[in-house]
Amino acid sequence: MLRKDEKTAVIEANRTHENDTGSPEVQIAILTRRITDLTEHLKVHKKDNHSRRGMYKMIGKRRNLLNYLKKNDIERYRTVIDKLGIRK
Repeated sequence: MLRKDEKTAVIEANRTHENDTGSPEVQIAILTRRITDLTEHLKVHKKDNHSRRGMYKMIGKRRNLLNYLKKNDIERYRTVIDKLGIRK
């Protein structure tokens, strides 16, 4: 779970304009951060299948947002992929 200050830092690092909190880039960055945190948790707690299911749902949501960006603005898509280190 992201704390408020961590989430604010992620938003500020990925926003497109001053008041941006909900653009696809920001949503993808927040999901990526949560997925990496859950991945570390699941390395320790291998049998935590409830959290694993939640992580898979987040991965699917991020994939849909990435597909949306790719369809509408390929340059923003490439920028997000490079910045966050997502392999695709």
